[in-house]
Amino acid sequence: MDTQHNRPSPSRFWNWFNPVGRQTSGWAFMLQRVTALGLTFYLFLHLIILGQLAYGPQGYDSFIKLVSSPIFIASELLVVAAAFLHGLNGIRIILTTFGISVTRQKQLFYALMVLALIIITVFGIRMFTV
Repeated sequence: MDTQHNRPSPSRFWNWFNPVGRQTSGWAFMLQRVTALGLTFYLFLHLIILGQLAYGPQGYDSFIKLVSSPIFIASELLVVAAAFLHGLNGIRIILTTFGISVTRQKQLFYALMVLALIIITVFGIRMFTV
């Protein structure tokens, strides 16, 4: 057995995220991985930020100041985008797993990503205009 081929290395790790030469299914799979990692990171960050509320009124005031900043609002839009991209791509995976639209995966992926972009755009407009 060739154990050198299966040994982890930094270059093999970054190839996991490399989009060059991928087909649509590769892009969809990579998008699913990246959004999952981003949402997991957000979960921990969210818990840390909410932990500020335990420090009483001054913690609450600093929390409100933080979440009303434009950078925070933009990062919330990224979370919304990741959630919709991950969720809609997950629906595509579920449908094809159950044998629905297996021959039309590429079209289903594009249609769901267009739907996600429309939803993200609407959320973005509403978040920055309210």
